[in-house]
Amino acid sequence: MTDPIADYLTRVRNGYLAGNKIVEVPASKMKIEITRILHEKGYILSYKVVEEKPIDIIKIALKYHPDTKKPAIRKIVRVSTPGLRKYSNVSELPQVLNGLGIAILSTSKGIISDKEAKDMNVGGEVLCYVY
Repeated sequence: MTDPIADYLTRVRNGYLAGNKIVEVPASKMKIEITRILHEKGYILSYKVVEEKPIDIIKIALKYHPDTKKPAIRKIVRVSTPGLRKYSNVSELPQVLNGLGIAILSTSKGIISDKEAKDMNVGGEVLCYVY
């Protein structure tokens, strides 16, 4: 697999499109941090890291609107790819959907959202947009 983050985002996107309640994704430190941010920002209900023999798995409980059954995540897009990295300094951090969405960045302070990066005054690699 050349891009595990794109695979992670695609599994979450396909889980929402199929109407699944739970999605299983192979775990890594970066994927666990991205999942933590999605949980903190309210895009997913919960998550749990399950330790299994060959590789750990992240079980993600997807969030839907209670009445209309529409997914909490309308769009989740990979920005920086292994073939074309996208970096942004703190003054040029992207604003996703006029502040209604989030951008997830990989910085020297760890994996954080765009709002946290502005508060910490750091830039980094823009991993994905979520809204």
